[in-house]
Amino acid sequence: MADDLPKYDDFFLPTLSLLDQKGGSATIEEIETGLIAAFNLSERQLSATYEKSGALMIPDRMSWARSYLKYPGFLANPKRGVWVLTEEGRRAAQLDDQQVRELVAEAARRDWQKKKEQEELSLDSDHDPNTSSSEPEWSEKLLSKLQSIDPAAFERLSQRMLRENGFTRVEVTGRSGDGGIDGQGVLRLNLLSFHVRFQCKRYKGSVGAPAVRDFRGAMQGRADKGLIITTGSFTPDARQEATRDGAPAIDLIDGELLCELLKDLQLGVTVRQVIIEEVEILQDFFDDL
Repeated sequence: MADDLPKYDDFFLPTLSLLDQKGGSATIEEIETGLIAAFNLSERQLSATYEKSGALMIPDRMSWARSYLKYPGFLANPKRGVWVLTEEGRRAAQLDDQQVRELVAEAARRDWQKKKEQEELSLDSDHDPNTSSSEPEWSEKLLSKLQSIDPAAFERLSQRMLRENGFTRVEVTGRSGDGGIDGQGVLRLNLLSFHVRFQCKRYKGSVGAPAVRDFRGAMQGRADKGLIITTGSFTPDARQEATRDGAPAIDLIDGELLCELLKDLQLGVTVRQVIIEEVEILQDFFDDL
């Protein structure tokens, strides 16, 4: 049941406090890990998904909280995946929970009133991010599309995404009995190059620590780096396992980061700037994979 899940606005003040404790900035992974610990969320809660889109509810609500905290200027994200606490946000972190909620709500309403192209919203409208909206966000639509395509098509999409991010000699192998390795490539950084094995997981739920351990065992001795790409999310244990001391590090790309990467590369989406950013999913792109 989703009744016991924190609402998106329950994360407002804890997000500000967490960033304040971390010196004013943190990655999405650090924020989510910290909030999961602060709220003592169970695996059952972390695995809860929206009925329509299949998107994980907790990461989605944390994401909504960060987005809403931008309205009053409490947070900024000048670099993909990194969120920064502003001076206004630092002061807001010292307020009580209800004050923060009211300031965010008022700032959001002011912003919505300026956007005549959009239907007027309120925090209690059908667009409430605590529910699966009748018109989901572009990232939810994109994840739903990614989760519906053929696994081989998802592997080819990952292959192209890696190529356009600077990888060379990218091959999809996907051989059975290969420990879950779906492909390989070489990433060159100036004078250095790294051999990378990657795995594609077209999931709706969470990838756990055992999957990370199994993948590391399969790629160890055959590559310098490992990379797991999923349309779902990674449990806190999986993230810890990926960076465990004494073991080869494995980089993780979850559904939220994957959507941002595809948007930046405009792979399967097109971005139009109206008053606000508008992202459209290109259905034909995925049909042709």
